[in-house]
Amino acid sequence: MTASARWAWTISVVAATGAALVLAFVLSFSTQGGGFYERHFVWLFWVNVSVAALLALVIAIAALRLVVRARRGKFGSRLLIKLAGIFALVGLLPGMVIYTVSYQFVSRSIEAWFDVRVAGALDSGLSLGKETLEALKADVASKARVGADRLSDAGPAGVGLALERLREQLGAQEVSWIGSQGQVLQTAGAGVAAGPPHRPTPAQLRQARATGQASQVDGLDEEALGPAGGGATVRALASVPRRGMALGSSEERFLLVVQPVPRSLAANALAVQVAYSEYQQRALARDSLRQMYIGTLTLALILAVFAAVLLAIVLGNQLAKPLLLLADGVRQVAAGDLTAKPVFPSADELGGLTRSFAAMTAQVADARTQVQRGVQQLEAARTRLQTILDTLTAGVIVFDREGRIDTVNPGATRILQLPLSAWRGRRLSELPELAVLSQNVEQRFELLASSPEEGERDQWQESFELPRANGSQLTLLVRGATLPGGASLMVFDDITEVVSAQRSAAWSEVARRLAHEIKNPLTPIQLSAERLQMKLEHKLQGTDQALLLRSVNTIVNQVQAMQRLVNEFRDYARLPAAQLKPLDLNALANEVLGLYGQALDSHLLVPLLTPDLPKVMGDATQLRQVIHNLVQNALDAVADRPDARVELHTTCPRGEHGEVLAVRLALLDNGPGFSESVLKRAFEPYVTTKAKGTGLGLAVVKKIADEHGARLRVANLHENDLPDGPVVGARVSLSFSNVVGAVNVVNTERAPASLPAPLDATTTPSQG
Repeated sequence: MTASARWAWTISVVAATGAALVLAFVLSFSTQGGGFYERHFVWLFWVNVSVAALLALVIAIAALRLVVRARRGKFGSRLLIKLAGIFALVGLLPGMVIYTVSYQFVSRSIEAWFDVRVAGALDSGLSLGKETLEALKADVASKARVGADRLSDAGPAGVGLALERLREQLGAQEVSWIGSQGQVLQTAGAGVAAGPPHRPTPAQLRQARATGQASQVDGLDEEALGPAGGGATVRALASVPRRGMALGSSEERFLLVVQPVPRSLAANALAVQVAYSEYQQRALARDSLRQMYIGTLTLALILAVFAAVLLAIVLGNQLAKPLLLLADGVRQVAAGDLTAKPVFPSADELGGLTRSFAAMTAQVADARTQVQRGVQQLEAARTRLQTILDTLTAGVIVFDREGRIDTVNPGATRILQLPLSAWRGRRLSELPELAVLSQNVEQRFELLASSPEEGERDQWQESFELPRANGSQLTLLVRGATLPGGASLMVFDDITEVVSAQRSAAWSEVARRLAHEIKNPLTPIQLSAERLQMKLEHKLQGTDQALLLRSVNTIVNQVQAMQRLVNEFRDYARLPAAQLKPLDLNALANEVLGLYGQALDSHLLVPLLTPDLPKVMGDATQLRQVIHNLVQNALDAVADRPDARVELHTTCPRGEHGEVLAVRLALLDNGPGFSESVLKRAFEPYVTTKAKGTGLGLAVVKKIADEHGARLRVANLHENDLPDGPVVGARVSLSFSNVVGAVNVVNTERAPASLPAPLDATTTPSQG
C-alpha cells in the first residue's frame, strides 16, 4: 500500500468515527429519558468538539501538503489546489445555507421547550407557599406577643403554671421561658418529654431585643418532612415587658412559642420549591444544549467540506494522471533518457498530448544519435590534433579567454620541466617558477592588443630569460597569437644552447679579430718610435727631420687607434652589472640632449617627451650611454640630408583599465633606413655601415637593454604606414616593463608629427 493510499484510509477512518459519534449522540437523545442529557451532556459535548477539531486538523494538514507540493514545484499540485478549492466551495456554500437554517431552527425549538405559562405557574405557586408561611409566622408571632403580655403580670412562683395555661390557650406545641442569654428557664409542652426544648437562635434574640418579637420557619426540608423527621415548625420569640418589677428581676425575659406547620402545607411548599429549582436549572442549561446542537451542526458542516476536499483530491488525481505521466517523461528526457515513452490511452486532448510528446522524444533521440556521430568525428579530429601537438618539439600552451591553461603538449612539460598538465584550469602565474614568465607574457599580449609594435598584427615574438632552480638561465623564444573567442596561444622553444653557441661563436670571432689586429705588441712599438724620435731628431736636418717626425706621429697615432679598439672590446666584454634604481627617463633624456645643443637649436634634433612619465628601474650611467649611442647613430644616419630630422619620443602605453603597461623611449629619423641584411643582424658585433665604426654600438645597447629587462626593436618607417610602401626613415625603440608607480590619467599628449620624406635617400644608414 502506497503512502497516498494509507493517508486516504486514515482520513476515511477519522471521518467514519466522527459520523458514528454524531449519530450516537443524536440517537441517545431520542431513546433515553430526560435524565440522559443531564448525565452525559459534558462528555458528549467535548467528544463532538474533539472530533470537529480533529477533522479540521486533517483538512488543514491536507491543505498544507498541497501548498508544500506547490512550493516544491511538484507537477499537478496547482491543479489539485484549484480542484480542491472548487469542490470545497461547492460543498461549503450549500452546507452554509443548511447550517444557517438549522441554527435558527434549533435556537427557536429549544426556546419553545421552556413554556412561559409553566414558568409563571411555578412562580405563582412558589409565591403562594411563601405568603402562606409568612401568614403562619405572623399569627404565631402575634400569639407570642399576647402571651408575653399576659406572662408579665404573673409572679415568679406562677411562671410554670402560667406557661402551661398559655400553651393550652394558644394551641402551641411548646412554650418556653427564655433568659437574657437565650437559655431555657422553664418550658411547657409535649416536646419536653420527647426531647430537649427548643432554644432561640442568636439572630432571633437580637431581633427580639430590637423589635420586640422575631419568628422563623424551621425544618422545611425533605429530611424533616420524612417519616423519621419531626416536621416543620414555626418558632416565635417575644420580649416580656417588665411592669413594676413584678417578676422580681431586672433582667430581660423572652417567651418562645413553637407552633407545628401542617405536614400537607409544608410538603406542598417544599414540592413547589424543588420544582421551581429544577426548572431554573433546566432553563440555565438550555444555552449549553443549544451549543451542543450547534456543535453537532458544525461537525456535520466540517464533514461535508472534508468530503468535498477528499473528492477533489481523488478526482484531481484522475485528471492529473496523464499530466503526471507527461511530467515523468519530461524528467526522463531531461535526465538523458530518450527511450520510447508510454502513451495515455484516451481520445481526449491529454491523450493526444502524450502521443505528441512520445513522437517528439523519438525525434530528439534521432537528433542525438546524429550529434553523437558528429562528436565522434570531432573527437577523432581532436585526437589527430593532439597527436600532432604531442610530436612537436616546441612547447604549446593554449589559454582560455579567462587566461587559464586549457591545453598543454608534452613539449611544454619537457622544456619547462614542470607538470603543466596537472595545472589545467589554473593560471600560469599560480606556478611560482613561472610567475615572472606569466607576467611578461600577459603584459606582451596586452601590449599587442592596445599598442602593437611596428610590423605586429595578430602575433608577437619575444625572447625571455627564465631562471632555473640550479642557478642556470633558460632562454625561451616565445611566440604569441590571439585566437577566436578571446583565447590565446603561446608557442616557445628552448634556444639556450643556440644563444650559447652564438655567443661562443661571437667571442671566438672577437678573439680571432683581436689576435689578427693585435699581432704585435702595441706598447713596444709606440715606445720604440718615440725613442727613435728622441735619439735622431737633433741629428737630422731638413727633410730628414720632417720625415722622422711625420713617421713617428703616424706610428703613435695608429697605435693609439688600435688601443682604442681594444678598449672598446674590453668594455663590451666587461660591461658591469646594472645597478637598478628609480629614475626619470625624461630627465635623463634631457641631460643627454644637452650635449647636442647645436642640433637642438637648429631643430635637427626634436624631443617629444610625454609629461608625468612614470619612473622606471634603471642604471643611469648605462642608460645615459644607450641614449647617447642611439642619438648619435640617428644623427649620423641623416648627416647628408638637407631636410634632416631626428625625433626622440617617450610614451606610456596603457591597458583598457588605465593601468601602465610599459614606458617607451624611441628615436625616429628620416634617413634611408636599414637594409634587410642589417635588420636581421642589427645587434651582432661588427655589423656596421660606418667607414670608421666598430659595429659594437647597438650590441652594447642590446646588452644594457637585456640587463634592464627591456625590449629593443629596430624597424624601418614606411610611407603612409604601408608595409610595402617606400622607406622614409628608421625607428629604434626601447620598452621598459619594470615601471615604478603609475599615473591615474591617461596621457592625451599629441601623437608625434609625421616625419618629412627623405630627399635623395641614396646612402645606407650608418650604425656605430
